[in-house]
Amino acid sequence: MKRRLQRGGWVALYYLSWLLFGAVGLALNAVCVLLLPWPRRAALAPAVRATIRRLFDGWLRWLHATGLIRVSWHGFDGVTLPQGVVYVANHPSLTDATFLLGRLPAAICLFKPALMRNPALGPAALMAGYVPAGSGLGIVRAASAQVARGRSLLVFPEGTRTSPGQVLNPLRAGFALIAVRARAPVQLVVVRASPGLGARGRGWWPAPTPLPAWVTLTLDRQWTYDPGRTVAELTAQVDRRIREVLTAANDRP
Repeated sequence: MKRRLQRGGWVALYYLSWLLFGAVGLALNAVCVLLLPWPRRAALAPAVRATIRRLFDGWLRWLHATGLIRVSWHGFDGVTLPQGVVYVANHPSLTDATFLLGRLPAAICLFKPALMRNPALGPAALMAGYVPAGSGLGIVRAASAQVARGRSLLVFPEGTRTSPGQVLNPLRAGFALIAVRARAPVQLVVVRASPGLGARGRGWWPAPTPLPAWVTLTLDRQWTYDPGRTVAELTAQVDRRIREVLTAANDRP
C-alpha cells in the first residue's frame, strides 16, 4: 500500500510538471504567433532563443528540485561551451532536446517539420531561427550558414528516438555535412536515460516506470575540422564512439 501511495504521488507530480511545461510553452507561442507576421522578426531571434533557454533551464531546475527526474551532467562543470560548434547527441528520450537547449550557448536545432503543428513548440521554433530537418541541400546550406556565423547547432543524427532494444539507430550524415561545409568542430554529448522516459513508441502521457527517473548527459569527444576527413568517415567515427560509450556504461548512472 505504501509503495502504491508513493507511486501515485510521483505520477501526480509527473503530470503536474508536464502541465506546467505545456502552459508556459503555450503562453510563449501565443506571443510568437502574434510576432510571426512582422517583417523584421529575424531581429528577435536571439531574444527568443535566450527566452527558450531560460525556460528550459527553469523546467530542469523544477525537475531537480522536486526530485522527479535526476539529471546528471558529466564533463560540463568548469567548461566554457564554445559557439560555432555542431553539437551531436544520441536520442533515447523525449526530454533530451529540452535539457540540452537549456544548457548549450546560443543554440539552434534541427527540428521535425511535424513539430510545426504543435502549438506549444512550433511558432517559437520559427521565431528562434530553428531549421526544419530534411534531406534537401537547402537545409544543409541554411544550417551550415548559421554555424559559420558563430551559432551552435544541436543535431540528433539518429533522426528520431532510439528504437527499443537498440543501442543506437543508424546515424544520418547530415550533421557531418553541415560541419564540413561550415568548417566547424563536432562535439559529442552522450545521453542515457531511465527506461520508459519518453522512449520511442511512447508519448509523454504514460508515466514512466520507475519514478523518480534519471538522465545523464556526458560531454564526450570533440572532432576538430579536418579538410582531409570525409563526411562518411566523420559519421562513422561519431557512430562508433557513441556505441563504445553506451556499451561500456553501467545500467544506472
